Amino acid sequence: PCTNVHKNLFSVFVVGPRPAGAFRERPSAPTNFRMFYERGEFPMALEHDTKGNRIAWKVDITTLDYNHYLPLFFDGLRETVHPYEFFARQGVHDMLDHGGPKIQPILPQLITPIRKALNTRNRQVICTTLKVLQHLVMSTDMMGEALVPYYRQILPILNTFKNMNINSGDGIDYSQQKRENIGDLIQETLEVFERYGGENAFINIKYIVPTYHSCMIA
Repeated sequence: PCTNVHKNLFSVFVVGPRPAGAFRERPSAPTNFRMFYERGEFPMALEHDTKGNRIAWKVDITTLDYNHYLPLFFDGLRETVHPYEFFARQGVHDMLDHGGPKIQPILPQLITPIRKALNTRNRQVICTTLKVLQHLVMSTDMMGEALVPYYRQILPILNTFKNMNINSGDGIDYSQQKRENIGDLIQETLEVFERYGGENAFINIKYIVPTYHSCMIA
């Protein structure tokens, strides 16, 4: 029979299952955005003002070839190193602010870089991409509905990270102030998708993110 000593010895070797690796960051290949930036092929420069850094565009942004430039800037969302990360992120938001009807025809070309950015599983990159997705959906009429067919490529990673909220205990979670709490940002993004995605948005979100509850039901 096993004595208490033997039981204690056995318990030392009892270990839990290995992490599945769903949250582990994936290495990211070099981006085309960085290559174009280093060649000096983007008509922009870094400018400092009292509010911080911003992009100084050397041309009227509305005259840019969106079909060429916007997918490249989306590709740069995977960047985490300055200045590439700053130029890609701010450049995307600037172009979405001024693109209007030019944006929706390019949507199919944006899905692959969006998916690649989310699949890095890098928390910073995911948060940046979620904010861009919200801006994209609201950038022009009907964009939210146009995005619905691509949910199956975008939402699986959101489902994986949906419940990842930072437990700050009694302290202040400064990530909330910066909108960098990944779980909250995912919930916010899904609600934006539902509001702007038309009548088929909710059922398609629910299919991939089963724990999501409609924000449209009073």
